[in-house]
Amino acid sequence: MHKIAVIAGDGTGPEVTAEAVKVLKAAAAKFDFKVELTEFDFGGERYKRTGELLPDSAVEELRNFDAILLGAIGHPDVPPGILEKGILLKARFALDQYINLRPVKLFPGVSTPLKDKGPSDIDFVVVRENTGDAYTGTGGVTMKGTPHEVAVQTAVYTRFQVDRCLRYAFNYARKYGKKARGKSNKNTLALCGKTNVLTYIYDLWERAFHEMGQKEFPEIAREYYHVDATCMWFVKNPEWFDVIVTGNMFGDIITDLGAMIQGGMGIAAGGNLNPEGVSMFEPIGGSAPKYTGQGVINPLAAICAMQMMLVTLGEEKAAAAVEESVMFVTANKMKSLAAGRMGYSTSEVGDLVAARIA
Repeated sequence: MHKIAVIAGDGTGPEVTAEAVKVLKAAAAKFDFKVELTEFDFGGERYKRTGELLPDSAVEELRNFDAILLGAIGHPDVPPGILEKGILLKARFALDQYINLRPVKLFPGVSTPLKDKGPSDIDFVVVRENTGDAYTGTGGVTMKGTPHEVAVQTAVYTRFQVDRCLRYAFNYARKYGKKARGKSNKNTLALCGKTNVLTYIYDLWERAFHEMGQKEFPEIAREYYHVDATCMWFVKNPEWFDVIVTGNMFGDIITDLGAMIQGGMGIAAGGNLNPEGVSMFEPIGGSAPKYTGQGVINPLAAICAMQMMLVTLGEEKAAAAVEESVMFVTANKMKSLAAGRMGYSTSEVGDLVAARIA
């Protein structure tokens, strides 16, 4: 029995989450496992009604689940940052979800803005450290609103944070690595940083990267790319990449670029992982409030997030079936991934994936 907390959230979050749950139930029936779903209403509407975000008592309750399935957080009537910090970041930090895992995979039938690139070229994973960097809130403001205002926000990393992220990335490359760039026959882990400017933080990352690789993972080839070069090569040569590890800020940026080259936010999913605790899975595209209630939003990113959840729960056969079913639907059924142009409603897309599994 897998105990799943479901936070549908804001905007179109409940619509896409419903389809992810529909497909989850189809996979559970097909592969003979059980799920127990518990819904929570954290999000903009609850905040507007009660002033409550994610209370400490809820964090403790969430620790008792095997995973969390999240729809979207973000409400047009709530100023930016309140819900994101009070729910998303609080959950990530309180539950120590120190890995953000972002597959970048072009599915068949999905168009990419990259000329002459196809599914065999765009298939890699970004491992983003998820609890440090500038996201810790270290810093402050003085003389606010005056011509002499000073704003400081400091990127902070400990060796412990860096090491545990790197170890996860090396192990991921060992288990799931698929490609070599021709330089060797080894699986490759690439570190994305900025050692020529951020000489303290990424010196720490680079030293730890090579020390750990030499001692613990000699079978994994190691490469290093500056973040600006990484962005260029994502566009020019995405086939170069297999597994990339990076810090929180750079990971935030390059994964959005990755989402675009894999076909857009309608297919992009991610996991906030605590490999020793409770992990949370979500579509990347946000709450898309302008489409709320219209039944036109693409649910595939939420379904793919649920597929990632199945992998983490150990249901590998079910996860593979979900991914194959999504690929079948993108290749043979959908006209587009864009909202309102799919050729099907939100619920019909979920029906197609669920039917393929069954």
